[in-house]
Amino acid sequence: MGATTRRSLNSLAQILKLAGLIALGFFLSIYVVENPQDSLVARLVSYPKIAALLGQHLTIVGISCLLAIITAVPAGILLTRSHMKKWAPRLIGLVNIAQSVPSLAVVALSVGLLGVGALTAVLALWIYSLLPILNNTLTGINELDRSIIEAAHGMGMNPRRILFKIELPLAFPMIISGIRTAVTINIGSAILAAFVGGGGLGNLIIAGNNISRWQVVVLGAILPVIMALIADTGFDLWERRWRVKRG
Repeated sequence: MGATTRRSLNSLAQILKLAGLIALGFFLSIYVVENPQDSLVARLVSYPKIAALLGQHLTIVGISCLLAIITAVPAGILLTRSHMKKWAPRLIGLVNIAQSVPSLAVVALSVGLLGVGALTAVLALWIYSLLPILNNTLTGINELDRSIIEAAHGMGMNPRRILFKIELPLAFPMIISGIRTAVTINIGSAILAAFVGGGGLGNLIIAGNNISRWQVVVLGAILPVIMALIADTGFDLWERRWRVKRG
């Protein structure tokens, strides 16, 4: 079996996995909505409500990850420049400290700064997203073969052109891997947004627990897991296609 055939089969397997996860999420939602345990569950869970909570969840995750990308990637690039390299260990150490704090504690501290609401959840998730993206940006650029950079200098390329034409394209898979980690972590952590009035699928867990209905709790817990797996599989497919395209 050739390398091309193996890549095609692996991609097909990932596509089937992605389709299966999406179907599982749909069927789970349909089962809970169409087979309510009682009238309490019927009033609490409906297709529009699940769609609204899903939209809130994805919005919180999307905004926090986007903010992390537009802050951590430029910061990582800046810290690979010769005049800024001395600051890299200090900044990474600071972000590591923030990452080591339990997510619930970060949310609680954010409440103290911003009060309750979606903005608080976005701030907490943004902090949690920084480390994998920043660290992978640094690693991706710093571990490039320096002979390639020197050859580019020898050809008369300026630093800006080297960055955008050589360093970033070569470091792209590593940067995407960091974004992939941040997104999957945030999809799960965004459940905590419900505890500070930020909305999202965590509301199902809280509501189900309040009325002691396991169906609702399970739905609120399982859907983010399925979403995280879908995101992880999607990023994996993207990385595979990028490698094939780049040869």
